[in-house]
Amino acid sequence: MHSNSPNSSLLHRINSTTNATTAAATCHKQSQQPPTITTLQRRSSLMCATMVPDSVARYHTHAVGPNQCCSAVIQQIAAEVSTVWSVVRRFDNPQAYKHFVKSCHLINGDGKVGTVREVVIISGLPAANSTERLEILDEERHVISFSVVGGDHRLANYRSVTTLHATPDGDGTVVVESYVVDTPPGNTKEETCVFVDTIVRCNLQSLAQIAENSSRRN
Repeated sequence: MHSNSPNSSLLHRINSTTNATTAAATCHKQSQQPPTITTLQRRSSLMCATMVPDSVARYHTHAVGPNQCCSAVIQQIAAEVSTVWSVVRRFDNPQAYKHFVKSCHLINGDGKVGTVREVVIISGLPAANSTERLEILDEERHVISFSVVGGDHRLANYRSVTTLHATPDGDGTVVVESYVVDTPPGNTKEETCVFVDTIVRCNLQSLAQIAENSSRRN
C-alpha cells in the first residue's frame, strides 16, 4: 500500500481538497473550471498546446456531454520514445507505473484492440476495481486509449487517450494523457478534474522515473 493514496473514507464523494492533496502532496494542479456545456460537443482537453503538435493534439479532442468534464496532463521525460512506449503500451501491465493499481488481468482478448482487462485498485481510493477495454493501440504513432466499461468506482464513462512524441531535440519524450469522464452526483466538474488530474499526474511522474532509470542503465 502506498502512503499517498486518497482518503478511503470518501467512498461516496470525490473531495478535491482532501483526496487530491492526500493522493500526492507533491503533485501541483493548475485547475480551470470547465465551461458550461449545453449540448454534446467536440472539445480539446489541452488548455495549453506547448510542445504538442497538431498531429498529436487531434487525439485529445473529446466529445463532452453536459454532465462531463475533460482535461489533460503533459509530462516531459528524459528518455527516448521507444523506451517510454515499451512501458505504456502494455495494456496487461498498468501497475508497472500506475502505483494505485494493485493488480491486473485480461478477461477477454490477447492484448489487441478490443481486449478487456480487470484492474484491482489499492485500498485508499474511492474505488475497488475497474473493467476497461482497449480502444486504440497504434504502435507506429505511439497512441493508446482505453475506456472504462464496468467496475466498482465513481468514474463512469471514463475514456483516456495517451500519446507519445519526441521532444524537438529528439532525445526526450513528451507524454500527453487526456480523458473525459462523467461528473459524479454531488461533485462539481472542477472537483472531478482536480481529483483525476492528480492521479494521472502521479502516474506520469512515476512513468518518467521508470523510463529515465531504464535509459540511464542502457
